[in-house]
Amino acid sequence: MDELLAAIELETADNPRFSVIWMHGLGADGSDFVPVVAELGLQGYAVRFIFPHAPMIPVTCNGGYVMRAWYDIISLDINSRTIDDAGIVASRQAIRRLIARENERGVPNHRIFIAGFSQGGAVAYATALTHPEKLAGVIALSTYIPNPGLAAEFTEANKATPIFAAHGTDDDVVSFQLGVAARDLLIRQGYALQWQDYPMSHSVRPEEIEAIGKWLRKNMTQNRGAQP
Repeated sequence: MDELLAAIELETADNPRFSVIWMHGLGADGSDFVPVVAELGLQGYAVRFIFPHAPMIPVTCNGGYVMRAWYDIISLDINSRTIDDAGIVASRQAIRRLIARENERGVPNHRIFIAGFSQGGAVAYATALTHPEKLAGVIALSTYIPNPGLAAEFTEANKATPIFAAHGTDDDVVSFQLGVAARDLLIRQGYALQWQDYPMSHSVRPEEIEAIGKWLRKNMTQNRGAQP
């Protein structure tokens, strides 16, 4: 994973001032959340969305089947995960290379949002909250903090970074309890977290997308006055 990840890119206007790097869930690919962009109500905001494809790797909990995954999951039940920590680190580094590429294209760290669903959300948490420079925000959907020890790596630079976290109360893949545990850890750590829960399974729904759009618009508007 030393090279840039292949990705789908979509720009809402020319000369993007903001970037959103959005990671898909286990077994999906970068196309999974592309349709969401049109539903976010970002007219008037110049944003580049980057939807990277996770590498193809064998996933132990799925019998070693090769699929797109951000890291190997050794075992799981609804309320816990045993994962390959080295895989988390490798994916974090891969996303940081995408952040660096956005810097080269004129988008500074404080205008870059990191987003993800399910396994991709775990990578979003692991990347953004340990990043050495201030980022614009984190969107964590139906996900969890992959390793409780990760809190020891949280950086001061992103202590004030806004977080939008959402989870389905009927999630039968990543339990609601796992999402709540991540929420409570971040609240104890003093993060500015907006939490939403919805009566749904392991999915997204229109009200959630509307809330994400509102949150993005708010944070992009507040960010417009920041240094270029």
